[in-house]
Amino acid sequence: MNQLDALRQWTTVVADTGDFRQLAQFKPQDATTNPSLILKAVQKADYRPLLDEVVKKHKGAPLDEVIDRLLVRFGTEILSLIPGRVSTEVDARLSFDTAATVARAERIVALYREQEVDVGQRVLIKIASTWEGIEAARQLEQKGIHCNLTLLFSFAQAVACGAAKVKLISPFVGRIYDWHKKSEGAKWDEAANAGADDPGVKSVRQIFDYYKKNGIATEVMGASFRNVGQIAALAGCDLLTISPELLGELAASEAPLAHALDAEAAKGRDIPLVTLDEPAFRFALNEDAMATEKLAEGIRAFAADAVKLEKLMVA
Repeated sequence: MNQLDALRQWTTVVADTGDFRQLAQFKPQDATTNPSLILKAVQKADYRPLLDEVVKKHKGAPLDEVIDRLLVRFGTEILSLIPGRVSTEVDARLSFDTAATVARAERIVALYREQEVDVGQRVLIKIASTWEGIEAARQLEQKGIHCNLTLLFSFAQAVACGAAKVKLISPFVGRIYDWHKKSEGAKWDEAANAGADDPGVKSVRQIFDYYKKNGIATEVMGASFRNVGQIAALAGCDLLTISPELLGELAASEAPLAHALDAEAAKGRDIPLVTLDEPAFRFALNEDAMATEKLAEGIRAFAADAVKLEKLMVA
């Protein structure tokens, strides 16, 4: 049994790509996208016709609407190739505007419904894990629109998402690892910070155990991996979203893969429920330099790629 098949025994495997032609070989259950992945895809010859088609068909429509139509076009193509859900992201420039995020999410959902997609079962709206984004997700979940809270780097963000009863969160393992490695500089010991001791892995394990112990239904989907060691250390997590390159590495390896995260074991641990109002959330996030910096950096990067995508559409 290769490592990818072994992982599937305990964890739902999700493909992290806009390159939907790669999906068939790995047979993921779900798929996630973001503006950066879509931008990367439409610059390839195979996918540029999709962008041109959407722009031509909706010429004269507001640019933000055309962007959403492109995202949904990719999403519907992905849904034709997988049995599960696709995550489609709200414009990162709305990350601090609850009402605008809700409105944009509802439009994306409406566009999927135009394509006769069962939104409740097959679409997750991806939103940055700011306080405003989490509140938007709370409102959307109450309307039956399920959300994937992304750019999640801290326990405080996870606590707030669980309290808001969002469907799924995406803690960013690799970016947490990146920050700590850069912060340590020459003192960084790769071997001492690998596997279960990787700072990104430890963050996800803390969140996973907290949710399972306290009966929080929000699904945990580890994301943003740098190596297969991080993935192996999270075998047993609800879901893991993995790049095609790392899916390929897992499929090519027959090294042993152990069950690392255990929901039943977590239920036996002493992990108290935490309550955070807005001031407490903002202070906890502020106290976490890594999470504060990586959240801001991630929003800036996704916003910049949204602008680049817009420029391609008007070129």
